[in-house]
Amino acid sequence: MELFNPQKYTRFHADPLSEKLARKTIEFFETKGLQKIKDDDRSAVWYQDFLDFIKKEKIFAHFLTPEKYSGLGGRWDMYRISEFNEILAFYGLCYWYAWQVTILGLGPIWMGENEGVKKDTARLLEEGGIFAFGLSEKTHGADLYSSEMKLVADGKGAYLAKGSKYYIGNGNCASLVSTFARMDSTGDYVFFVVDPEHECYECVKKIETSGVRQAYVAEYELHDYPIQQKDILSVGELAWNSSLNTINVGKFELGCASIGIATHCFYESLSHASARSLYGRWVTDFPHVKKLFCESYSRLIAGKLFAFRAADYMRVATDDDRRYLLFNPVVKMKVTGQGERVVHLLHEVIAAKGFEQDTYFEMALRDIGMLPKLEGTEHVNMALIVKFIKGYFFAPVTYPQVDQMKEAGDDGYLFRQKTGKLGSIGFPDYRLAYEGWISPNVLRFFEQVQLFRELLVAAPPSVEQVKDVDYMLGAGELFTLIVYAQLILENATIYKTDQDVVEQIFSFLVKDYSCFALNMVLDYDNSPEQEAFFNKMIKKPVNANGGFQRVWQKVSAHRDQYTMNM
Repeated sequence: MELFNPQKYTRFHADPLSEKLARKTIEFFETKGLQKIKDDDRSAVWYQDFLDFIKKEKIFAHFLTPEKYSGLGGRWDMYRISEFNEILAFYGLCYWYAWQVTILGLGPIWMGENEGVKKDTARLLEEGGIFAFGLSEKTHGADLYSSEMKLVADGKGAYLAKGSKYYIGNGNCASLVSTFARMDSTGDYVFFVVDPEHECYECVKKIETSGVRQAYVAEYELHDYPIQQKDILSVGELAWNSSLNTINVGKFELGCASIGIATHCFYESLSHASARSLYGRWVTDFPHVKKLFCESYSRLIAGKLFAFRAADYMRVATDDDRRYLLFNPVVKMKVTGQGERVVHLLHEVIAAKGFEQDTYFEMALRDIGMLPKLEGTEHVNMALIVKFIKGYFFAPVTYPQVDQMKEAGDDGYLFRQKTGKLGSIGFPDYRLAYEGWISPNVLRFFEQVQLFRELLVAAPPSVEQVKDVDYMLGAGELFTLIVYAQLILENATIYKTDQDVVEQIFSFLVKDYSCFALNMVLDYDNSPEQEAFFNKMIKKPVNANGGFQRVWQKVSAHRDQYTMNM
């Protein structure tokens, strides 16, 4: 697996149309050029040119319409959706945001029971429409239990929608806005669609944000908006599940977007540093700069390996195999966080240049920090992740081997996901991922993994510690890194990733793990047995200078391989 390079674009596509649409998207942005992208960003110009392009090529219709409803031969295919996340964010998070919010808005529609709205949605997508997801509210964010939007019976067999929603992307011009509310009479949850052109829909304002400046993040209010049965998508348990399952899909999109942003920053930083001489030496000859670039490259490859492997698990999901419910929040919190970290590492190299208005980097610095905060904070996703610890370590089950799921197909299970009982989800023996690996840092990290399991057996968290959310979040960092490493190894095998790169990846994983273990000692009260285990987990990576030099050669080979058209 390599970094995305628009000027040397190569990627497996299951059909010629998918590749054609990807290449057309790349061509659109390269023709627009970096200067125009930055001018539009500074002026917060609404990206009508991008929406016109999407409409002309029917890209959203092809990529986001399930086979059953598509008149164009489209499908909902997480393999190609993953790549398209990366492409859009590579050029600007605001463009990706229009796509992301459309995905969220479509979730309750495709998951609902309203066939009429589904057919209308397919038509609207073909006409170039975008969509919005009306879930969060100003006072309590995405706390669904506290939703104040109501459907009130009008006494004539229909309803009136009353209330407001806040921080709703595309809320100014979506073809339809999927809106979450409660039935006033029963308290049942309900999803329905509204049209922003309707006189009872008020787009109150654009919420100004430091990132994605061009996007329209709206506050909207419904003033006795008339809702007929034909507008209702789902009621009761299905509506509740649709909200959660839409977020399950939506949070995954954030990881590949983060990779796209960080990859563009990587090229820009390397081009800048390799052409700059300080104190009689090229900047890229300084040892600390080489280290920063190698770590950035390795973290990028690691995040990409994990995210695309997680997509495989989404594509094979069934009621009996819901492992993706662990891997998705790891994509959300870990891959997005790694993208942000890579940009910060590269900023140490590009320094003041990264603040200049004509660089992509300046825009990325503002935008990259948004991704770990969208679709639930890192802490919210961590609280979800820790629910899987017991099943992951102590209840191994047998599943068929999951291959690389790159062939064309409709991922229909995502619209009928089983919910609840996360603690009952089984996993194969995690040790299978390490079989056949002899790389020193892979083995060292495995020692840390085994110590974590031994800790759970010999000195598990006390009742008081389990009730301490902060303590469990700290321990969850260790578990998350273990899950992260597993899928990296699985996909490194599939992609035949260079062994030196794998070593560099696990060198930083060993260090990261050691830092989290040290935090458990410094920040929390532990029993003597627990503290002894955490101290044992603190290990130095094996330093293989020859491997580092070979990775640096791979990194330096990216010099002048991509510069965006101005």
